[in-house]
Amino acid sequence: MNDIQTRQDIEAVLTQFYTQAFADPSIGPFFTTVVPLDLDTHLPLIADFWESVVLGSRVYAKNVMEVHRQIHNIEPIRTDHLDRWVTLFTATVSKLFDGPKAELMKQRARSVATLMNMKLNHPQIGTQ
Repeated sequence: MNDIQTRQDIEAVLTQFYTQAFADPSIGPFFTTVVPLDLDTHLPLIADFWESVVLGSRVYAKNVMEVHRQIHNIEPIRTDHLDRWVTLFTATVSKLFDGPKAELMKQRARSVATLMNMKLNHPQIGTQ
């Protein structure tokens, strides 16, 4: 198995992940009902984010936390939702790629979920 090397590799991960995520009973409703996701619009943006994280490009300029805070205000994103997202996401990466960049992508996914959980569900931690 090859490591992640290109944006197309990242897009392959995202395409397969979202296919599973949309159908998932736990997190699927966030993508289909809470804030219906148009993949034609969303995939290029999230690919920009992951390309920045994994390949070191500087193509993502939005605030990923703010987007999720807005979703959380509509429907709470709980710890179990984030855990499920990590499980699906890291399994997808592992199914398609192996190597340092694939490991980085999985590690960063776990970090993003942890940070998001802290900021959304435990905001008092940062204020003490």
